[in-house]
Amino acid sequence: MSDSVPMTKSSHQKLKVRLQQMKTIERHKISKEIEVAREHGDLSENAEYDAAKNKQGIHEARISLLENKMANAVVIDPATLDDDKVRFGATVNLVNLDTDEEKTYQIVGEDEADLKNGQISIQSPLARVLIGKGEGDFVEFEAPGGIREFEILKIKYK
Repeated sequence: MSDSVPMTKSSHQKLKVRLQQMKTIERHKISKEIEVAREHGDLSENAEYDAAKNKQGIHEARISLLENKMANAVVIDPATLDDDKVRFGATVNLVNLDTDEEKTYQIVGEDEADLKNGQISIQSPLARVLIGKGEGDFVEFEAPGGIREFEILKIKYK
């Protein structure tokens, strides 16, 4: 499995801002909490100090995770792509062959996925079966409610 983390330009920028905030503002705030707790006396029985140290450990682990994502980021701008196959960043119009209901999904990175807004993760079962397919192709996948079959109506990159 590849270590690369595909993401859109927008997601990359948000991740960069979030990481900076965590490394400056939030890290400083937690350090202050530890300092205040330390002033309460004996550290061996200081629950406030233990809680602050645990919070710091969790925070540093999250920073490390985000730094790893940034280091392995592959930033893709869908607007620069032009392909007749479904790839990362594609917006795909589908029709459910059982219900005739049309759906539109954009294939995005894991952190960007938001089903309510029609954005599905590249790791999702539907995205996995769509990748490499073209307009007019049929796909089926195992959904929680059973097997679903779709036809790809249109592929666009915006």
